[in-house]
Amino acid sequence: MRSLVLKSHVVLDPLPADWRDQLARRLGTRPRRIGAWAELALHGARLCLDAAQEDQLHGGALLRVVGVHGPMGATRLVAEQARQGLPLPFTFMQSQPSQTLAALSQHLGWQGDARYVLCRDTHAALQLAQLECGDAGLLIGTVEEDLRTEWWRYTPR
Repeated sequence: MRSLVLKSHVVLDPLPADWRDQLARRLGTRPRRIGAWAELALHGARLCLDAAQEDQLHGGALLRVVGVHGPMGATRLVAEQARQGLPLPFTFMQSQPSQTLAALSQHLGWQGDARYVLCRDTHAALQLAQLECGDAGLLIGTVEEDLRTEWWRYTPR
C-alpha cells in the first residue's frame, strides 16, 4: 500500500446552523440546482481543501463520497411528487449521488476519478480508496444529510 500522509481532516458534527451561509460565502454564490446532501458534501470538501491550503483539488487525485443513506430528503420528495403525479425534473436529479460528484468537480476545479460509495463501513471504504490512489492522493468524505459530514485529504509521503 502507498504510504500516505493525512494533510487535513474536517468534521462537522453537529452541523452549525449557518453552514449553508458559510458555503455561499466561501463560493461567492449559493450553489444552484443541487440538493442539501450535495451542498453538505461540497461544504465539507471545500473546508477540507481549505484546511490543506489547496485552492483546487489536483487533477490526479481520487475523489470519494461515502454515505450510509445518500440523499434521502430528495429521494423522499421524489416519491411524494410521484404519488401526486407531479413532474420530477430537478427534484429527481437532486436524488442522484452522481450530481454531487458533478458539483464537487465544478466547485473544486477538478476532473478525474470520482465515485460515490454506499456502505455502512466507512473505514473499509477509506482503506480501499487509499489502495487505489496515485501520486496526487485522495479526498474522501462521508456525508449524512442534515446530520454530519467528515472529510480527509491524503497525499503521498
